[in-house]
Amino acid sequence: MVLNFLDKFRAGKAKEAVDSQASQISEPITTTKAPARSTGTSSQPIDSTDKKTLVSGAQFTALGLKDLITRAVQAEGYESPTPIQEKSIPSILAGRDILGCAQTGTGKTAAFALPMLHRLSDADVNGHPLRALILAPTRELALQIKESFVVYGRHLPLRTAVVFGGVGLEPQIRSLKAGVDILVATPGRLLDLMGRRAVDFKNIQILVLDEADRMLDMGFIHDINRILKVMPRDRQNLLFSATMPNEVQGLINSILNDPVRVEVTPISSTTELVDQRLYFVSRADKKNLILDIIDHDNVQKGLVFTRTKHNANKLENWLNDHGIKAAAIHGNKSQNARQRALEDFRCGKVRILVASDLAARGIDIDSITHVFNFEMPNEAETYVHRIGRTGRAMATGVAMSFCDHEEMGFLHQIERLTKMKIPLVTEHAYLKDAPTGNEKAVPMSRGRRPSGGGGQGRNSSQSRGGRAPSRR
Repeated sequence: MVLNFLDKFRAGKAKEAVDSQASQISEPITTTKAPARSTGTSSQPIDSTDKKTLVSGAQFTALGLKDLITRAVQAEGYESPTPIQEKSIPSILAGRDILGCAQTGTGKTAAFALPMLHRLSDADVNGHPLRALILAPTRELALQIKESFVVYGRHLPLRTAVVFGGVGLEPQIRSLKAGVDILVATPGRLLDLMGRRAVDFKNIQILVLDEADRMLDMGFIHDINRILKVMPRDRQNLLFSATMPNEVQGLINSILNDPVRVEVTPISSTTELVDQRLYFVSRADKKNLILDIIDHDNVQKGLVFTRTKHNANKLENWLNDHGIKAAAIHGNKSQNARQRALEDFRCGKVRILVASDLAARGIDIDSITHVFNFEMPNEAETYVHRIGRTGRAMATGVAMSFCDHEEMGFLHQIERLTKMKIPLVTEHAYLKDAPTGNEKAVPMSRGRRPSGGGGQGRNSSQSRGGRAPSRR
């Protein structure tokens, strides 16, 4: 069973989990070729102030999508597009290149999937030549993008496949040989398939880079450049990301042709739907503090982030040893183990999912109520992506960050980026050895542990959940 991935246009029903076979393709039906690419007439970027180009109060039926696509969308309980979808879909339908920047959880996948399905199905071809490629940084995100195409294209004569590393090549090669219209891939595995001459790009008409900044962070720039060299020059390019740091600009300049810029929220901002809370606590007391909060708030679906795989495993074991059903997900876990952990978390078999930053983006799990930064992220942008796992689809959520002495520098970076002070919880059971908030950053060193840290113990009579008054 794979984790369901549906862009939450509005709060709606959860979809039944589907078969997790990684290389599974949708029902084979003969398709048609996409129309010639339109260059468009306007070079003006669309942003949050350019209201003239938008469909006011749009329904999906007003965006020009095929009835077969809007039927599939409405069958999932959605009628109104999110801003990123409302602004992107008409331009993609017109053949324009897109530079899309929006917070995680705002529906970027549907913003490109729906118009791509429209264009690819509105054509006349023989067989199933590969005509659209979506590159994603992680296998989880690739699986979820593929699932979105399958769900939204359920009434269309299109085949979709996904390929990623960590599993055998041969089933993926067989899927490609059978013919696919849309391929979702991680860069490394796609290069493996290119080396086997198992993938043919000559008919590619649309290229999508999803989470482009994350791919650069993960060192995929050289892989991406190798893939771009064998792509047809005449194609539509769509680049979507939650943030647009300077490092992405070179990629933008080399790929996009007179793009429409779609930006619906301030870059690196945090959603108001998330109740953010900050706890100053010593490293030694963090485990006891999270147990207190899980008990006090009766957390039923919490996502906990650590900076390292090793610490994710340690915290998973600690929670299970103390009666909290938990599972861990990170890069050292097998694909089957990761999918099993995600599915168990999704369906409620485990209360707490402990993750390294592999899971900070792209994973869409219904009804996550709490996100814990058990360890503060060492990159400020990662904070935005982590807490964006809750407060999705117009629902509210809580994000709690545990900051020790050595992490004060990370906290300052986050608050500079987000231009806000995270509300501080001033009453909890572990203030004795906690920072005061005035400390300077202490350089992190391998194996270093702060001194002290006994705290007041889990049986302290102090308030454990605490309220989060604003910091002065």
